[in-house]
Amino acid sequence: MLIDTHAHLNFSAFKLDVKEVIRRSLDNNIWIINVGTKYETSQRALEIAEGYSEGIYATVGLHPLHLETGLVKIKNDTEEIEVKTREEEFDYEKYKELAQSNKVVAIGEIGLDYYWKPKTTQKKELFKAKQKNLFIKQLELAKELSLPVIIHCRMANQDLIKILKESENLKPKKAVAHSFVGTTEELEEYLALGYHIGFNGIIFKQIEGVNFEANIKKTPLDRILIETDCPYLTPPQVKGRNEPIYLKYIVQKIAEIKGLSSEELAEIAAQNARQLFGV
Repeated sequence: MLIDTHAHLNFSAFKLDVKEVIRRSLDNNIWIINVGTKYETSQRALEIAEGYSEGIYATVGLHPLHLETGLVKIKNDTEEIEVKTREEEFDYEKYKELAQSNKVVAIGEIGLDYYWKPKTTQKKELFKAKQKNLFIKQLELAKELSLPVIIHCRMANQDLIKILKESENLKPKKAVAHSFVGTTEELEEYLALGYHIGFNGIIFKQIEGVNFEANIKKTPLDRILIETDCPYLTPPQVKGRNEPIYLKYIVQKIAEIKGLSSEELAEIAAQNARQLFGV
């Protein structure tokens, strides 16, 4: 069995064939967790999950780049949504209501993202403060509902780790650093917090200051999760849109680094996902 712990079949990239993609996945013994990025996509993830008795699950959360800040213009991603929608103000009660379904297995993806940011120092600081406040509110929601957290972090690991360390009463007991991109020292910080680490097709890329092979070697087997982040981050072995069936290439690469068979690594990662998300 394989479990894709971070997919986006709830995005418009799969609008025309989501049922076929799911069928291919389930026929190949691949389970899927569809991750919300705003209210619209969280709701869609839940709708998809409720159509299956097992194997398909959902998370709900407001991605930091979908927060209404009035400080930066984010480029529309047509893979995610077809029509440009207004950035959101976080509505705690609406997300709470959505998250109470037994098909929702986590709050996420939530966190910090400094990739798009204002140009002036004053606006940058305000932008970061708004994201941090949103992250803390969603940590509160995860705590209230006793759900694990899927952490999104881009160019902000130190700020995010600081929040977790300083918010002892809100720090989730269970979490995954999704699509981890960072230094080995930052990896160690997440591991020290007791969190899992999510690896996907980005491990095939070359990113300055990041040694993916060293990070994989450093991550204990019982903390590894595998994911596609589809429709993004397609492994180089295939072309076009990513989907859960390509998870096998991530497994092969990690297994090779860890000195295991693909079957052994897949089983370990699946067990980790079951323990974290309760699926």
